[in-house]
Amino acid sequence: MNALKQLEQLGQSVWYDNISRGVILGGALKTMVDEGLLGVTSNPTIFDKAISGSPDYDGQIRELVDASPAIPVEEIIQSLMVRDIQMAADALRLVYERTRGRDGYVSVEVAPRKARDTEATIQEARLLWRRIDRKNLMVKIPATTEGLPAVRQAISEGININVTLIFSCERYREVAESFVRGLEERLEDGKPVDHVASVASVFVSRVDTLVDNLLEERIGSAGDPATADRLRTYRGKAAVANARQMYQDFKEIFGSPRFATLEEKGARPQRPLWASTGTKNPAYSDLLYVETLVA
Repeated sequence: MNALKQLEQLGQSVWYDNISRGVILGGALKTMVDEGLLGVTSNPTIFDKAISGSPDYDGQIRELVDASPAIPVEEIIQSLMVRDIQMAADALRLVYERTRGRDGYVSVEVAPRKARDTEATIQEARLLWRRIDRKNLMVKIPATTEGLPAVRQAISEGININVTLIFSCERYREVAESFVRGLEERLEDGKPVDHVASVASVFVSRVDTLVDNLLEERIGSAGDPATADRLRTYRGKAAVANARQMYQDFKEIFGSPRFATLEEKGARPQRPLWASTGTKNPAYSDLLYVETLVA
């Protein structure tokens, strides 16, 4: 048994933060799924690199450019993205069915320029959900102040949501509240909650990047060697500590009597997703965050 399948047995799900048409059509995604990959996420930067760095999209781009009437550039990009996400979702459908909706999802993000516009985010989430038309789709919504009401509304409409760019425990709790309230509103409307899925994507490594820089400033201005040495022991520790605290919040929120009422109707917790787990500091092990958080 390989490491991915061992991790699944331990209750961990490994999702791949990358997508391209070449990976899908070339069979690499299917191979990874066969080996134990349980999900895929994407973002606008990933799509930009995929489309600009490969001829795999040229044929569809020509068709769209030659269409009459002319199609706006934004619509062309979305059409390319929709096709990739549909194919990836189809490749993961058996995982979705085998795990009864726990895993097997593919995430696609709303346009970043809409991150500060609640209504525009809701409208695009609905559009992507309708156009892609896959049960194992998750629409990514950034955890901005304006994004939180969009998360709540989308969940209440039965749209699976990956809430992304979470950095603080305070914002994590707000994200969880938006999810729970969305389920409650759905239940109040007499709609089922047993097939609505969500994850809360907590960004790990960037916290250490920020805190380590602050520590280096304090080390440089430390008045004595003992203080400098003590400060050095804190490097590379803040990100994991932050994630651990969020996990404690997760257990408290989703182990509460309030959520138990929803669970009785089939609702599932919003799972924490540890994102940005590649280390940015070359002095750290590549697997620092993965190994620590799994443990």
